[in-house]
Amino acid sequence: MNKTIKSLKLILILMASFAITSCVEDDDYTIPTNLGDEENYALQELLDTATEVSFDYAKALYNSDPNGDGDNDDAIPYLVENDIYIKGYVSSSDRTGNFYKELYIQNSAENPTSAMKIILDQVSNYNQFNKGREVYIKLTDLYIGEERTGSGIYTIGGEPEFDQFGGTVTSLNFNEIAENMLRSGTTEEIVPLNLTFSEITDDHVGMFIQVDNVEFADNLNGLQYFDPSEVYDTARTLQSCSGFGYDTFILETSSFADFKAYDLPTGNGSIKAVLSKTFDASSFVLALNSVDDVDMDGARCSLLDIEDFETLLEEDFESMPTGSSISSNGWTSYAEVGTYNWRALTTTDSGNPGPGNIIASMGAYNSSTDENIAWLISPSIDLEAQGIEFLNFQSSNSFSDDSELEVLISTDWDGTQANVTSATWTTLPAIIAGDDEFYQDWFDSGLINLSSYSGTAYIAFKYIGGFPSSENIDGTFEIDNFKILGEN
Repeated sequence: MNKTIKSLKLILILMASFAITSCVEDDDYTIPTNLGDEENYALQELLDTATEVSFDYAKALYNSDPNGDGDNDDAIPYLVENDIYIKGYVSSSDRTGNFYKELYIQNSAENPTSAMKIILDQVSNYNQFNKGREVYIKLTDLYIGEERTGSGIYTIGGEPEFDQFGGTVTSLNFNEIAENMLRSGTTEEIVPLNLTFSEITDDHVGMFIQVDNVEFADNLNGLQYFDPSEVYDTARTLQSCSGFGYDTFILETSSFADFKAYDLPTGNGSIKAVLSKTFDASSFVLALNSVDDVDMDGARCSLLDIEDFETLLEEDFESMPTGSSISSNGWTSYAEVGTYNWRALTTTDSGNPGPGNIIASMGAYNSSTDENIAWLISPSIDLEAQGIEFLNFQSSNSFSDDSELEVLISTDWDGTQANVTSATWTTLPAIIAGDDEFYQDWFDSGLINLSSYSGTAYIAFKYIGGFPSSENIDGTFEIDNFKILGEN
């Protein structure tokens, strides 16, 4: 009898032990062999019954200004009712405590084109959604909106809350996480998207990026990532030598980051981080997953001296006849589509007080054609006669709407209008006046480094617009004070 009881006890102990060890922990998730690479039956069912959509499709479902009055007081998060999902890769990690109840996913492990934020009522998410993990977000019954109205960060969350500023999504609860956030067995290496500070836009928010030739500002020597006098976050200025001055950016570190007391590196190098925004969404910030992603052991960069440079080419358009297509001083204007072309106009004609009396202007308003493409091309520039060259100009717009202005360079154009479109043109990273800027303001392009190009080069301003009745692409762009600087 005693032997029988002992045997029963042993069996019960073994059964209990098996039950305990069979429970799936988030940091040791066993993939069922009958599902191959998929983690569970829910994911397999999702793949079988729902439709995958792109990140951009999902983002487009949310309209933060449905009545079109220019503010967010009517923002309404979008409830997804269709059986759709997105697939992405986790780009952030809260392992070090620098992210809290949030994660970012991007649409590809390498060369991503879109990313989104997910807010969830759960900490230590790296155990379950580790960086690089392939995740499937079942959007059905979830909301797409913003965590804070006006942030511009597309966020996936739960049932929204409303106040005087509009509606915002709330954190996914435990059940919603289990139901809608499904992992596969795949973890990819997230290859950082290499950018410069000037190339960063809203489209990159949520992506894991890398910036090279960067260092912490000169006045931060001897300081740590986090300022102990702060409560929540500390902003530290990063800088990158850009010709005669610095391009700057902000690295933001949480008071909960386990590396907050580490000394800032004093050298120059690279940083890999997730692009995010400040709490009030007023500016971009970088947020580290780990200090292992900071490599700044090189010599600090040195600024160029303006005294070592001369003006190789300069055009303020003051000597050009006004009212007709630009064709003097070696400049070429070419209407690829439509008849409207770049003209030299006085600022009173353009309605835009500029830095000079005469400017180069192109707009499609009243062109009577659905499409207008017009080129303004500089005289040739010999890139072999000196050292480093920089391009600089100023731009403005008169209600540019959805028309576009591109700044391009070619080293194989032969100088004839017939071969403009057959030449190879490369986009330059210039700052151009945007649609939301005041129409009388002028913006400096920054110094655009041309040292990676050789031979004879041409700079082109390519306008793309039109005057269809159904689209708002008939705006005007203006150019002035064009310069090419070369090192002696």
